[in-house]
Amino acid sequence: MLRDELDTATNLALSAGKLILEHYDTDFETEQKLGADSYSEPVTIADREASRLIVAGIAAEFVDDAILSEEEPDDVERRLAASRVWIIDPLDGTAGFVKKDGDFSVQIGLAIDGRSVLGVVYQPFHDLLLYAVKDGGAFLRGNNSETVRLNASQITSLTNLKLAMSRNHASPRMKRVIEHFGFAKIIRRGSVGLKVGLIAEQVCDIYIHPSPRTKLWDTCAPQIILEEAGGKFTDLFGKEFRYDRADLQNHDGILASNGAAHAVAKEHLQIVLEEFGRVRHNSKS
Repeated sequence: MLRDELDTATNLALSAGKLILEHYDTDFETEQKLGADSYSEPVTIADREASRLIVAGIAAEFVDDAILSEEEPDDVERRLAASRVWIIDPLDGTAGFVKKDGDFSVQIGLAIDGRSVLGVVYQPFHDLLLYAVKDGGAFLRGNNSETVRLNASQITSLTNLKLAMSRNHASPRMKRVIEHFGFAKIIRRGSVGLKVGLIAEQVCDIYIHPSPRTKLWDTCAPQIILEEAGGKFTDLFGKEFRYDRADLQNHDGILASNGAAHAVAKEHLQIVLEEFGRVRHNSKS
């Protein structure tokens, strides 16, 4: 059941969240970093300190496991040779952290043989903890310490689906997706983990992320939480995510849903993707 792993990940997420909040109300500096795709992203001292705390904690407890964190160099050779890989986003939603809108989370995932099997997503500002282990269910622990089991909705009608999407202005292509689907409601939040969590909590039913810019650390922990809540998590073309690849980038975007509507959503999404001329990324990595 990976009980030791879940306890360790939970405790580290809570400790990292406390550290992040210590920086939240200060006048911290924001730097820009270039990712592997030369895309500029914000990074702060909170990202880096949270990463060091989590990586050190996992390395001490599970010495044979490989670790991938957004804020640390990627030891690709060791990572691909290991059957167990911890995949960490120490501060998902740095933009929300910088804007001080509360929308950020600590994400710790574990992949075994390339598949996500454990996930912890902690929202420090709201003091909400979501966690799951494969075949063990998904749970939410609120700030009143009550723990509830999560179950995604069973809505299948496209026009009744509630969409979780970024706080940023919708791109022209995302506007076209929204127009095509005719969603009942749109809820805007930052952080991939927060948006996926909304589906597990039945606040939303679907999340479509056309951009190719998310990385493995954005998706590993949220994926298993959604799946254990009965949802489904694939790329835009319906392909399963794998975490045993050299390329960190999720070139084919994200389609996350309550599960019940996944097949019909994928079918309709293909219509729009064809309009855009969007085809599957042919990565050999």
